Amino acid sequence: MDRALPPRRWLSRVTAETLRQDAFAGFSNAAIVIPQGVAFATIAGLPPEMGLYTAMITAAIAAFWGSSMVMISGPTTAISAVIFATLQDLAPPGTARFVELALMITILVGLIQLAAGLARLGGLVSFVSHSVMTAFTAAAAVLIATSQLPGAFGVPVESGGNVLERLRRLVESLPETSALSLSIAAVTLGSLLICQRFARRLPGFLIALIIGSVLCHLLGGAANGVAMVGEISAAFPVFAPPTGVIGDIGALTPGAMAIALVGLLEAISIGRAFAVRRKEKFDANQEMIGQGLSNAVGGFFQCYAGSGSFTRSGVNAEAGARTPIAGILSSLFLAVMLLMFSDLIRFIPVPAMAGLILYVAWRLIDFRELRRVVGSSRSETVILALTLLAGLLVELDFAIYVGVIASFAVFIYQSSHPSIRVSAPVISATGRRKFRNADLHGIPECPQIVTIRIDGPLYFGSVEHVEREFETMRRQRPGQRHVLFYLKGVGKIDLAGADFLIDAIRQIRAEGGTFHIIALFPPLLDSLRRFHVLEEIGEDHLHISKGDALAAAIPHIDYGICATCTKRVFLECSDLPGASTTTGQGDEAAYKQNGSR
Repeated sequence: MDRALPPRRWLSRVTAETLRQDAFAGFSNAAIVIPQGVAFATIAGLPPEMGLYTAMITAAIAAFWGSSMVMISGPTTAISAVIFATLQDLAPPGTARFVELALMITILVGLIQLAAGLARLGGLVSFVSHSVMTAFTAAAAVLIATSQLPGAFGVPVESGGNVLERLRRLVESLPETSALSLSIAAVTLGSLLICQRFARRLPGFLIALIIGSVLCHLLGGAANGVAMVGEISAAFPVFAPPTGVIGDIGALTPGAMAIALVGLLEAISIGRAFAVRRKEKFDANQEMIGQGLSNAVGGFFQCYAGSGSFTRSGVNAEAGARTPIAGILSSLFLAVMLLMFSDLIRFIPVPAMAGLILYVAWRLIDFRELRRVVGSSRSETVILALTLLAGLLVELDFAIYVGVIASFAVFIYQSSHPSIRVSAPVISATGRRKFRNADLHGIPECPQIVTIRIDGPLYFGSVEHVEREFETMRRQRPGQRHVLFYLKGVGKIDLAGADFLIDAIRQIRAEGGTFHIIALFPPLLDSLRRFHVLEEIGEDHLHISKGDALAAAIPHIDYGICATCTKRVFLECSDLPGASTTTGQGDEAAYKQNGSR
């Protein structure tokens, strides 16, 4: 029921206070999207109003059926560019046929995304590292900021390209900077900062936008070359199925699949990023359904393919949105603005809009999380750096692919290199015996018995690494012929893993030793039986604890060696030849000393 009616998950949170905050956020968002929608539609080679239609319908449907509490969907830079690249060879941009092709590919995109959501393929996104989202957010923020700088400086700069290309074109155009435009952007940004610092309960975005617009009017901005949003048609979208291009579905399908993938990765990355930052739940499958429905329906109402928008989602969150109602209200406010205030909208200065979006871009960068990733994990730092560099130096949608590939590469590497180490016992402060890493803590080892612990999967991808480490340990400890093999982190093994265990058992026995396996997990035990490992080793050599395995191994050791041994590693050594009461007490003190390291 929740999948068909997702508002059941958040309707209980709706109060008069959340409605007020959602209304402020929705109104601010509606004002922000007007120039954005026009610009994105132009990038896609489509009429300007189609960007606004997409911002209305896609946002409302995705908010209602999606999973994120604050993400706003609509036209995006990446998808707009991909649409143009996909369709430009099929029809001239801006023509009626081009528009129909855009509508048809949007419907196909929606159906693909909807099918993926219903098939519950969202779990595949779990393989994407959290560092990918952190870096993707930062790269998007920088790209958004650089795209707004020309508007803030009042200089004409060719759009498109990566961050460095945009900055290079901006620097070349700086001699043409408009002091008036820069002043309007600075005043708008400053007004927003003051509101956010001292009056967060007020609609800061709206107040700052009004202040910037009034300043532009008082200084005669329009007459002095300051760019304005311009006139927007007040018409509403109508039902217009693209029946004239049904025969082109085959040619459109490959492009639709690419756009669907880019859209889902964008939306899920944005949704998860905001969910992590706000400590909220996020269902990738439900978001796929929401995105699919928004595009499938939107394609019948003059909308082109959309996805989650970093800019609008950032504005929504910063303006105080609490529930998806903010997204729905944003669509309603946008419709009302186009109907009643289209004449006033044309007086909004582009530099004022740029000032607001620059603030949103800054707030999108989570500097604390970036520092935490860099300081805590080398592999995650590599993923973060690759994703960030791809987003800054190539293209934003390509950065997602780089991050996904890097995450899979790290996952495969880590799963193929499980931890395998020798452990030895110490007595903890509570008096309990615990096994710790013998090499790391410098704990004495028994000259005859070795306990080897493996943490991680034992399968075809990791067998080579485990076998290599096992052989190294055997060469370093030739006298320790009795092996206690602890399968701590092994959930299941495959045939290759079982073959390794069988070979190890035979090798140890051929050298006159014994091999004992310690395993607890029922599915693992089933695998050991199915692959004939227990048949090889014998049920009496399978144990549920290290203590049981040790008790089974001790009768097979050389008591002559015990008689001259001074290490007395195990508590059981007190019952073996050469032990004395004094030695045993000394050993217990040593255990406690080791345990405190």
